[in-house]
This record gives sequence, C-alpha cells and structure tokens, in this order.
Amino acid sequence: MTRLIVEVYARKDCKLCGYYKKHAGCALCKDVASTINKVNSDIPFHFKEVDINGSEDLFRRFKEDIPTVYINGRKAFKFKVDEAEFRKVVRKEIIKAGMQRLWDKKQHYS
Repeated sequence: MTRLIVEVYARKDCKLCGYYKKHAGCALCKDVASTINKVNSDIPFHFKEVDINGSEDLFRRFKEDIPTVYINGRKAFKFKVDEAEFRKVVRKEIIKAGMQRLWDKKQHYS
C-alpha cells in the first residue's frame, strides 16, 4: 500500500513574524504543524517537515512562502491550513490512490 506523503516547507529559525523573537519558532509554522499532527492522529500518513535553510534552491523557492504544504508532491496549502479542508484533501488523495491501485491491478490481469 502506498502511503500518503505530506511535506511542510518551512524555516526552523523563521524571523518573518514577531512571534519568533519571544518564543521558539514561527506561529504560522507551529499552527500548520499542529493541525497536520492532529489530523495525522486520526488518518495515517507520512508527515515530513523540511527546513528550507538546508538548501539554497529550497530557500530561493520558498523564502517568502512559508509554510507551504505539499501532499504527494503537489502544492496544497500556503501560510495556513484549515483542518476541515486538509482532512478533505487527505481523504481525497487516499481514495484516489486506492482507485489507482485497483485500476493497475485490473490492467495487470487483463
């Protein structure tokens, strides 16, 4: 079974908001990660946080657009994640993956 992959591109040392100066981490990034973790406790998927500071290319691509959420390699959310909408997209991707597996299996036996 192929597992759904959710990736969040962010910075561990985000200074874009004033929240970082008083607390450890960015408020937007923490909210996104919290929402994703909450949904992940109900619906299993692989959750990966990617620090854009680790690569010049990632930093150039995402420096003004963090956090950005990708689901199975496709951009799904930027800056905020609505829990209900995120659940809907995750369920849709799981159903789509299941349908693809059935189709592949049918094609294999034809």
